[in-house]
Amino acid sequence: MKSDRLLSILLLLQTRGRVRARELADRLEVSVRTVYRDIEALSASGVPVYAERGRYGGIELLAGFRTDVTGLTADESRALFVLAAQDAHAALGLDAALGSALRKVMAALPVPHRPAAEATSRRILVDATRWRGGPEAAADLDTLHDAVFTDRRLRLRYRHSGDTEPRTYTVDPYGLVSKAGVWYLVADRRGRPHLFRADRVHAATLLSDPVRRRPGVELADAWEVLRRQVEERPGGLEVTVRVRREHLGMFRRLTAFALVAPPEENGDGDWVTARLSYGVVREVRSLLVFADRVEVLTPPEAREELARAAASVTDLYATDRPATTSSDGARY
Repeated sequence: MKSDRLLSILLLLQTRGRVRARELADRLEVSVRTVYRDIEALSASGVPVYAERGRYGGIELLAGFRTDVTGLTADESRALFVLAAQDAHAALGLDAALGSALRKVMAALPVPHRPAAEATSRRILVDATRWRGGPEAAADLDTLHDAVFTDRRLRLRYRHSGDTEPRTYTVDPYGLVSKAGVWYLVADRRGRPHLFRADRVHAATLLSDPVRRRPGVELADAWEVLRRQVEERPGGLEVTVRVRREHLGMFRRLTAFALVAPPEENGDGDWVTARLSYGVVREVRSLLVFADRVEVLTPPEAREELARAAASVTDLYATDRPATTSSDGARY
């Protein structure tokens, strides 16, 4: 619609200053001739807009002119108030700023849109934290945040999940990513992308050296490469199991990371077949949580691993433990 296009031009000029007609045409997906007709329409309506020709020319508003028109539709207004829980903003020290910003947006909204936006903020909540995630170490994001926004290198003391002691790395940060309530630093190390979980950073030192990012690579690009490496990592062992049908929902939730394909419906029987992929055979021990509700069918080494694990559990609880006396004298 022409009215939407005129408003888009007005807001672009107010935000960007001088903009070339070709750029406006490309962004609005119209011809340059249409852009100039729209500029004439804005001028006729009282907007002080003018065009200058030449190499450094373009279209711009008269200096000092501002409009309070937001240009938001009803759906756009509601979308702004569908926000994640405050955790992500609080971790960055922006929770107060978020509340202030939303109040300002609410005040700037067209009056007819305000009730819907306010109702959305009360009726819709997105909480990215997993159920029963358990206690987690708090991540100190201050130094990571500073490095990201000042474009400086970082020296990290970082402990990997399988290590007992932290290692030292010098990295070039792209940015921070919050995934399922967990913060990650995306950074290059020696020119290659790496993922550092923020709550495993023991110490972070901001260096004076400017960041050395790969040309043309943005945070979204580096994150996509790392995300694919994690989610598409090939497993070294494919395991076929059968699952009791009444427990299939829980099985799918708890093994989603390892499922090769959706479980196969085998008629109306009590069991459903599924295929899982693990890096090493020892990882199949995670299936013990299902007890007799899941049975490993193949390969034989996976069945043997679970049999050994189950036997060790049986031995642990078959042995009588000596009674222990607590500090208050009770025996248990």
